[in-house]
Amino acid sequence: MKENVLEVLLYLFENYMIEDAEFQPNIDSLTDELSRAGFGNGEIDKAFSWLEDLSLMCEELSPDAHGGSHKSLRHYLAEEQVKLDREARALLLSLEQTGVIGSADRELVIDRVMALDADHVDVDQLKWIIMMVLCSRSQQGSIQSWVEDLVRDGVPAHLH
Repeated sequence: MKENVLEVLLYLFENYMIEDAEFQPNIDSLTDELSRAGFGNGEIDKAFSWLEDLSLMCEELSPDAHGGSHKSLRHYLAEEQVKLDREARALLLSLEQTGVIGSADRELVIDRVMALDADHVDVDQLKWIIMMVLCSRSQQGSIQSWVEDLVRDGVPAHLH
């Protein structure tokens, strides 16, 4: 049985958010499909909660909420440094400095990373989380396809 919330999220993202944005199955059918794919009910519930929280957070932000300055510095809490190693934090900084993400997006990404049960999120997993956040903030348009290319570069097509 697959017991990782991030694996559930990746499965949903690959099969529904990327492949067919128009298709909107109900929660019961998604739960059944995820169970058949080998995911546990606890992990499925946590994944749905994670996505719901992301959706609510995106609704609270204005579409142009970038805020901050390219010269500002983000200090990471000790818990954040454990989950996001130096390489992962460098990726976030690079994406912010090049304008791919804004400070509000960065904070959404960090919040969603911290909401995962995982002890550590590697760079490849972080790229997927960034893409999920940017897709949820859908105003990103062309940036979304750039980040999708970034995520898929060197990452196996199916991580589940």
